[in-house]
Amino acid sequence: MLQTAIKVFNTLKNTVQKVYHILHLEKHETKKGRKEIIHPIDAITLFLFKQKQNIETKKSLFEIMELPCSYKTLVVSLNRIAPLLAKIIAVMLAMNGKSAHWLKHTDSTDIPVSLVKNAKHHKTMLGLAAWSKTGKGWFYGLKLHLSSDVKGRVLALCITSGNSNDRAIFKKMNEKLRGIFVADAGYISKELERDFFIENERMLFTIPRSKMRKLVTAFQYACMQTRMKIEIHFRVLKMFFGLVTSLPRSIDGYLTHYLASTCSYLLA
Repeated sequence: MLQTAIKVFNTLKNTVQKVYHILHLEKHETKKGRKEIIHPIDAITLFLFKQKQNIETKKSLFEIMELPCSYKTLVVSLNRIAPLLAKIIAVMLAMNGKSAHWLKHTDSTDIPVSLVKNAKHHKTMLGLAAWSKTGKGWFYGLKLHLSSDVKGRVLALCITSGNSNDRAIFKKMNEKLRGIFVADAGYISKELERDFFIENERMLFTIPRSKMRKLVTAFQYACMQTRMKIEIHFRVLKMFFGLVTSLPRSIDGYLTHYLASTCSYLLA
């Protein structure tokens, strides 16, 4: 078990080192002051390892890895790498976009920042989180918006407050993408379909609600039948890469956690 974890960590570190140098992320390193105890490459690897192994807390990670520093130093180092993770994710999305399939999907999922019963007392994400409702019920937190192609390549990501307008985010997030997009009933809007449409380049198919009467062609129906593929991303992120958490004690902690979870998933 331990040997397997060490092997996973070393493999992940090799990947991070290659990506780090290819993207020239060393230019973001702090040049002045005391030398960092945990190098950014090690910090990125540790956080991605934590998410990949679905280790619940930073404290558990600290105890497992037996690091030569204090727990506080580990937390500060991990929360500092958000810009580097964002850069890696942006490059990976751009690379996926170059070979993307013409059939694409967009959807959003809830990211609760606390249990509903504790939401009234939650202060850490007070400025970003919001109340909203899904088919599962009410939640307090954020939303993850994601676009992917039918082959499973993730093409665009966006994290917003829980009460954000999915249709408004859809247009901004997919501005540079082309193809046929399939979305659920939450994106139904004649204005969105009209504004998003580019002749011979881009169009949107929305799945009608159960009580709506809408004629569709056999081709449209076949495209709509693939929409559930995007749910796999959300399921895997939440179940195997620990996307949802209520443990961070700062906004930086929450946002870096989401970036690490997503980055780890994209590198998997």
